Amino acid sequence: MWRAEAGAERTGTGETGGASEAAVAGGSAVAGATGTTGGSGRAEAVSGARGVRGPLWTFGLLRSELTTTFRRWRTLALLGVLAAVPVLIGIAVRIETGHGSSPGPGGGAGGPAFLSQVTNNGIFLVFAALAVTLPVFLPMAVGVVAGDSIAGEAGAGTLRYLLVAPAGRTRLLLTKYASVLTFCLVATLVVALSALATGALLFPLGDVTTISGTRIGFGEGLLRAGLIALVVAVSLTGFAAVGVFVSTLTGSGIAAMATTVGLLIAVQIVDAIPQLSGVHPYLFPHYWMSYADVLRTPVYWDELVRNLGLQGLYALVFGSAAWARFTTKDITS
Repeated sequence: MWRAEAGAERTGTGETGGASEAAVAGGSAVAGATGTTGGSGRAEAVSGARGVRGPLWTFGLLRSELTTTFRRWRTLALLGVLAAVPVLIGIAVRIETGHGSSPGPGGGAGGPAFLSQVTNNGIFLVFAALAVTLPVFLPMAVGVVAGDSIAGEAGAGTLRYLLVAPAGRTRLLLTKYASVLTFCLVATLVVALSALATGALLFPLGDVTTISGTRIGFGEGLLRAGLIALVVAVSLTGFAAVGVFVSTLTGSGIAAMATTVGLLIAVQIVDAIPQLSGVHPYLFPHYWMSYADVLRTPVYWDELVRNLGLQGLYALVFGSAAWARFTTKDITS
């Protein structure tokens, strides 16, 4: 539990002045001495701001946060694992088809059914890889980054230095959420680009046969693949807001990450129980696989719109809850 402290409360609200500037300078020195990941660099950036609170400073804070996030070995390891999944799928399909057996069931709109088309066109490896990673690997990676966003700073002792004027809690929270959303997009693109490169190396490329049975050109197929990757990234925004909210509830990054991933598993179990079908449309992962409708001719928008609307609702509700929690708590770590 974060304890009340008058000085921290004053600086946490974004007030400026001689005392706060001294606190900022001291904060950067302390953060640099502790050697915590990314804490010193961002504290120094805050101290250099000297009360400037314009859009350029906000962009600088976001850039610093993104640099810190994507320089962490944990983040790089997560992206490496995600990039390896399409390669393993492509090699497995190549080996299996080399023995003359079928790579998977044909037809249908589900994820595994895409495997039956990979040997005919390598671009289908993008769809198959996203289908394999979306239920588990992608959201777990997002859960780790989102869960550590606030709680990790608190556990490392750098959070109060980031809140010293002129940062402000709302601005810092929005920056953290924006960095998590950026990770959602980057992680999805890593899977898609890895799958596209692997598919191009192992299988032929050409016109794409849609789920509806029509054929579209290779260029349009690439555009559909890019749109699918964007839909998958947006599909993770609601869960990202849940993770950021959980991160505001504790000062332990490990606890926040474990709780976020645990919630993901629990919700997916509920979504798989037929007897609970009445609540399924309100669960954030329920429409995740609707991205397959982008590969229809014409595109089937109904479930896609439901999915995007549901993610927006989760982002609004849990983002508001995170803001209410984060802006009303005294922070001393």
